[in-house]
Amino acid sequence: MQKRQNAVTFKGNPYTLIGPQLKPGDKAPNFTCLNSALELITLDKTPAKPRLFSVVPSLDTPVCNQQTHKFDEALGSYKDKLACYTISLDLPFAQKRFCTSENISNMQTLSDVHNHSFGQNYGVLIEGLPLPLLSRAVFVLDKNGVITYAEYVPEVASHPNYDAALAAIKAIVG
Repeated sequence: MQKRQNAVTFKGNPYTLIGPQLKPGDKAPNFTCLNSALELITLDKTPAKPRLFSVVPSLDTPVCNQQTHKFDEALGSYKDKLACYTISLDLPFAQKRFCTSENISNMQTLSDVHNHSFGQNYGVLIEGLPLPLLSRAVFVLDKNGVITYAEYVPEVASHPNYDAALAAIKAIVG
């Protein structure tokens, strides 16, 4: 498995990311995550339409909470044209509780706790922390599963570029 040393900082400290650095034009890699019903979800089981993968370390932290709310609110008008996912290593039970208590309705949650395949295949699994976490990132895929936008946020505690991600979504959804 590829490792990218010093690819990200977390509270100013450098960390290695496991997996490749994906870029626009790459075919989105497969993964196996759990949804809130504890069903195994792979890339092929997501709808064949544009998709947003908003990757966060943990929904129970302020920036991750804000990121999920921002995309949930901004993408509500694309309901039938776009599949939106928040992916973290939180347990599916915690993700479901968060979405219920925070009234998240446009973002589906996927937990990478099963085998960390999303983190490894998308290059966002942080190595060297006391517990596994995913680095903050945003991926936009077209209906054919090709990445049209990829952002690896350099500092895990910082926000992604919402404007750029939303512009990438608008470009493929219309």
